[in-house]
Amino acid sequence: MKTIDKVKMELRKHVDQDKADFLPGFFKAAPAGYGAGDRFLGVRVPLQRKVAKKYYKDVPLDELKELLQDSIHEYRLTALIMLVHQFQKAKTEDEREKIVHCYVENMDYVNNWDLVDASADKILGAYLYDKDRSILYEFAEADHLWKQRASVIATFYFIRKNDYKDTLELAKLLMDHPHHLIHKAIGWMLREVGKRDFETEYNFLKEHYSKMPRTMLRYSIEKFDEELRQKFLKGFI
Repeated sequence: MKTIDKVKMELRKHVDQDKADFLPGFFKAAPAGYGAGDRFLGVRVPLQRKVAKKYYKDVPLDELKELLQDSIHEYRLTALIMLVHQFQKAKTEDEREKIVHCYVENMDYVNNWDLVDASADKILGAYLYDKDRSILYEFAEADHLWKQRASVIATFYFIRKNDYKDTLELAKLLMDHPHHLIHKAIGWMLREVGKRDFETEYNFLKEHYSKMPRTMLRYSIEKFDEELRQKFLKGFI
């Protein structure tokens, strides 16, 4: 029996039917939704993390790739969590490169916001920190919602290192994006910048807030004091 078969068996032990009924609506899996066609077992994320931690050392990359390409959402998320563990424990640059290559080549399966958010900064961002980051701009300019969100979320790793340049550049590049999931991602990352360097976020917002989609702005200023929030929302900055 392959290790991923053991992973699937263990995940199926934790199925919660109420959760299975709830998740398709939550992740917009109806035909017109951004998660159209996705399928769910109904396994809570903490249990997926527990299973991933138990098995990640034993899963070859080829099997992880197979699990990542599965039609079941929880299998894909568990695969990504295991991929993150493997990347963080990798001992050589060659191992890390293979994991990143697997991740990038399978972005079509990293196809909902939770999948992106669980992996982009921890794999792609961590790998690119001391390397050329042009792939983030290729992702941002692709006609691919999840690559675009991944380009922004990947910079969370840089933000934690007090490196904000790419977050701000990608925010400008994607400012006019039509999808609210990109607005939310940019707003979230700008808010994270502001937690560490309020002046940098404030100056960026001062220059760009009048052009920002409302959701992006609201996410960006969520932690501002109420008086300053209202000034931004009412256009008084």
